Order: sequence, then C-alpha cells, then structure tokens
Amino acid sequence: MAYAPIALSRRHVLGEYYSRCDAIESVPVYLEAPDGELLGQVDESMGKYADAFLFHLSEDFCKKLSAGHFTCSFDFEKVEEIEGTPRRRIKLNSITLIPRKAYAKPLPKRGDGHAAEAASDVKASVAGT
Repeated sequence: MAYAPIALSRRHVLGEYYSRCDAIESVPVYLEAPDGELLGQVDESMGKYADAFLFHLSEDFCKKLSAGHFTCSFDFEKVEEIEGTPRRRIKLNSITLIPRKAYAKPLPKRGDGHAAEAASDVKASVAGT
C-alpha cells in the first residue's frame, strides 16, 4: 500500500481543542472507532510548518480526507489545569476518521414526478375531448 502524506492545519483538524492541545510526536489514526481499522499515523514533523499535522495514510484515504469525506473524532486525556479558566490542557492519544453520511439528492422544484403525472393527465383529457 503506497503512502502519500497530507498536511492539514492543526486549527482546521482540532477546531475548539486547538488552543488546549499539547504538541504530539506520533498519534495513530483509526477508521470509524478507536478500536477500528488502523489507517496510519499523524505527526507534527513539518519543521518550519510546525502548526500543521502530517497524516501518513494511504493515497486513497488522503484524497478522501482532503476532499472533506471525513470528520475527526479525538481520544485525549486531560493533563493540567489552565490558570484562570475551568478548562484543562489535553494530550491527544488518537484520531478517528468518521465518514460523512451521504445526503439525499434534492428533488427539482419543477418537473418532479407528481407535476409530470398531472400534466400528462391534463393532456390526455384534452386529447379525448
């Protein structure tokens, strides 16, 4: 399996946890559940781009991740209190990629099935007179 790393901003991945999350060395990435399929790992080995996560996943999963097909869930532990706030620093243990649900294709506003049937009924009644 070929690996194609992809870099994403820490703020984009972590969202509300960005300001509270400690730096990571290497964290496993799972599919759908923390005990699910191990897809690869994520680290912060970007050097001068230190505010980015580098995902080491298969090429297919990298494409899907970059296209927004997944949301991220986190397994973390609370490390220490932040002075002056009720929040605590956190240490990231793993990231879980959860596939987004496919949405139903919206029906057209005009020409849906009921309108088409009604139009054909009107044409049939006009042709019959």
